[in-house]
Amino acid sequence: MTTPRTSPKPGGSGSPTLDEVARVAGVSRATASRAINGGDRVSARAQSAVDTAVRTLGYVPNPAARSLVTRRTDSIAVVVPEPDDRVFSDPFFAGTLRGVNRVLAERDIQLVLLLARPGASTARTLRYLTNRHVDGALVTSHHRDDRLAEHLADIGLPCVFGGRPWTGGDRVAYVDVDNVAGEREATEVLIARGCTRIGTIAGPADMTAAEDRLTGWREAMSSAGLPADAVEHGDFTEASGETAARALMERHPDLDGLVVASDLMASGALRVLAELGRRVPDDIAVVGFDDLGVAERTSPPLTTVRQPVTEMAERATRLLLERVDDPDSSHPMRLIIPPTLVRRESA
Repeated sequence: MTTPRTSPKPGGSGSPTLDEVARVAGVSRATASRAINGGDRVSARAQSAVDTAVRTLGYVPNPAARSLVTRRTDSIAVVVPEPDDRVFSDPFFAGTLRGVNRVLAERDIQLVLLLARPGASTARTLRYLTNRHVDGALVTSHHRDDRLAEHLADIGLPCVFGGRPWTGGDRVAYVDVDNVAGEREATEVLIARGCTRIGTIAGPADMTAAEDRLTGWREAMSSAGLPADAVEHGDFTEASGETAARALMERHPDLDGLVVASDLMASGALRVLAELGRRVPDDIAVVGFDDLGVAERTSPPLTTVRQPVTEMAERATRLLLERVDDPDSSHPMRLIIPPTLVRRESA
């Protein structure tokens, strides 16, 4: 093998070719391809010669060729089974995408966003993932009927879920906040304040985060010997918080405490309480869940339970990349992060 030339002969017009890299490095075209695209069976000496030739010539590898050698696409899908208007308006998704992209950028890996609504959209997304157009998938905001954990486990695609899946949780990895503990603590704040008639606006019943938070509220109410009949459900949006708050206050006008499963819903509820002339926290104290910026801007500022969404997304992405790098790993992993109570004026 010859020593790489520091000043290659002109190779004609246009961009440098793989043949030129091989000639300058003094190796075969096949060896140059393997060295550039991450294949095996390349000696350290040949790898160094090819790396030098690539820098000297300014050669840009062909992504398609690299994919053929490594069988990797250098892309990760973020699958969100929600309508696009919610994805682009809810700070939860902004925080999630920020965390995912921050980690992928370190590895020069592309983020592919897939919005998979139930029905034809979900089927299309599953076909895309089954055909391995990405190296792995991170799934967030999933619902009971989408059964994404089971589908992804069946096709063997490396995946991590943001939040505990309804089914298939023993076959996939996931990262979640301790929703039960967080909502229990939120309720205990109101009980300690002296509230005795505490209602809740829970999230959608087909999401594990919502059900776990409702469980935490019920556990705290039961431990305190308080009635747990004042329940309304929303869908984690501000508008649904308004609707649920109106229904609760019509049925239970004596409420002196309100635990809300998201800050967006709590923001809507605060607006309704103001319209009804109920002073917060003097007449009714309110606690939310998330702490993604909304809580600081409500009137009054919202006591809430913080879930570190961006940090959770980063840790889920790193876990996913570990599984992509080691596809033979057969042990699902669950990471549960403790929530933090943030005290503000609403309670």
